[in-house]
Amino acid sequence: MNIYVGNISYGTGEDDLRDLFTRYGEVSAVRVITDRDTGRSKGFGFVEMAEDEKAKEAIAALDSNDFMGRDLRVNEARPREPR
Repeated sequence: MNIYVGNISYGTGEDDLRDLFTRYGEVSAVRVITDRDTGRSKGFGFVEMAEDEKAKEAIAALDSNDFMGRDLRVNEARPREPR
């Protein structure tokens, strides 16, 4: 399952998110989205987890909870819309 993680601190890296979500199950991939020009974080990212059940547990546990000074917004990612 692909999970959207919003409202992350601009100092949060992919390793930070991986460590946070690994508590709930196996993490397949992590991406913090950055600005193409500046390389600075845009304040959101995606975490991919192997098991849907574990992903749902992580979403329930982490949504609206503080991480690195910000209240996270965590939910199942919607499919990317064509441009």
